[in-house]
Amino acid sequence: MPDNLKQTRVIFMGTPDFGLPVFKYLIDNANIIGVVTQPDKKVGRNQTLTSPPIKQFAIEKNIKVLQPEKVKGNLDFIKQIKDLKPDLIIVVAYGFILPKEILDIPKFGVINIHASLLPKYRGASPIQSAIINDDKETGISLMLLDELMDHGPILVQKKIKILPYDDFELLHDKLAELGAELLIKALPEYLSGKIQGKKQKDSDATYCQLIKKEDGKIDWNKSAEEIERQVRAFNPWPGAFTNWEEKNLKILKSEVHDAEKVNKVIGEVYEVNEVIKVQCGQGQLELIGLQLEGKNKMSAKEFINGHPKIIGSILT
Repeated sequence: MPDNLKQTRVIFMGTPDFGLPVFKYLIDNANIIGVVTQPDKKVGRNQTLTSPPIKQFAIEKNIKVLQPEKVKGNLDFIKQIKDLKPDLIIVVAYGFILPKEILDIPKFGVINIHASLLPKYRGASPIQSAIINDDKETGISLMLLDELMDHGPILVQKKIKILPYDDFELLHDKLAELGAELLIKALPEYLSGKIQGKKQKDSDATYCQLIKKEDGKIDWNKSAEEIERQVRAFNPWPGAFTNWEEKNLKILKSEVHDAEKVNKVIGEVYEVNEVIKVQCGQGQLELIGLQLEGKNKMSAKEFINGHPKIIGSILT
């Protein structure tokens, strides 16, 4: 790598494992002077206090970690960033919008790595939105942050196809690696002035919201294609789920079948040649992987063996 990158004082801001490929690249090739990540949170049934993946990796590498409860108006945190004297800040899925007081600190600005082809899918759920909306491609955008959400000038973008079997986890991992690959190529060119930011076309902007647990609730009146995409988009969280015998039943994996002429009501579960299907508003959905609330993940065959009463029942 060029000397200017090795000498560049970089603060990395990120929280989930989506940022790990970029973070690892920066550790190897730049001068990481600090990491900013969200506070530890209680997770799981036992509410165990857990550090974000970025913090865990930073501690392994003996890198200074800051975890402010809030960013906007946090004068102590802003002073901490100023005192570190960063040349550049790189943000990947940090989770807080940065105020102007922080954006103005580094001389090379703040670069954000966003998992969509901006200005499409500004916001918190671009990967899920691309799957839900049956997009054929998505990608990574490297952009300069300004005070508005995912609004700043684009430095570079790269597309990737969305394959029919891509769920959130698969596409997440592909895009995380793509983000690191794109940064490896673009960052030296940006620091040397060879890449300039290009203003986004705001009239083309679309937005996506933070995913909530209730977004996973299946409406069997929808088409089998729509529900299959919901299953893929929300794996593993919040999961696509339905109600059976007053318990949540997650559909972990599914497949759309050509519409059959069957005398079934919407939401009815039936079996054809050891294949479990559900009648949807349009077409039928094969259930391949399931998980009943409080139980282990099962294949369809295992589920029928343990819960034969599901055949003929109505999912709601």
